[in-house]
Amino acid sequence: MRLENKVVLISGGASGIGAETARRVVREGGKAVLADRDEAKGRALAEELGASAAFAALDVTDEAAWQKAVAATVDSYGGLHGLLNAAGIGVRNSIEDCSLEEYRRVNDVNSMGTFLGCKSAIPAMARSGGGSIVNISSVLGLRGASYAMAYCASKGAVRSLTKNVAMHCAQMKYGIRCNSVHPGYIDTPMIAPRLSGTIDNMTGRQWLEALHPLGRLGRAEEVADMILFLLSDESTFSTGSEFVCDGGLTA
Repeated sequence: MRLENKVVLISGGASGIGAETARRVVREGGKAVLADRDEAKGRALAEELGASAAFAALDVTDEAAWQKAVAATVDSYGGLHGLLNAAGIGVRNSIEDCSLEEYRRVNDVNSMGTFLGCKSAIPAMARSGGGSIVNISSVLGLRGASYAMAYCASKGAVRSLTKNVAMHCAQMKYGIRCNSVHPGYIDTPMIAPRLSGTIDNMTGRQWLEALHPLGRLGRAEEVADMILFLLSDESTFSTGSEFVCDGGLTA
């Protein structure tokens, strides 16, 4: 019961890495609040997980919605001990063909959404005695990719924001840690459009798999296991750090 008596708010909790993390939170004795724009999927998963899970409607670019989700979490379960910023979008573009509108949209969700999540959750977590914030960045927050300009920029911002939040919370003695997780290409709905078609005489799936020395895409549950470690008290001396889960891609 690695998360016994801990309450975790998860943005993007209706699917992918967020949903797998929610399952682990409940399995390990915690309470999970699934915050997402997809109400149908979010409520269905919360119902599946039982009394230890709840759904909260959330547009991560809306500060008022974040504040409402945090308040609902505390009202439902009496506190807040963990935050996973997992909501994100990806768009394929280069510096020359990325429009200003597209750049803003990707950064609004991935970067600003993470900023608003941290800002909204920290006061409630401090009142609850501290805890752990986990921000989903990407291997493309550590390295460049000519085909994902806006995404790289947004995930690099998440990496730097994580360090700032970690240092602030340490200075304020809130007992809140903050770390970033950097997945490789994970087989989730987010990359599904990339798996068809052909690149260099390979299918999209084969091309992405070949980027990883382990020769396959990652699974959402593999990333969720790393997040579980960071949410738990097993990682209490880790803050402001990058945790990479990429099948060797950045090696």
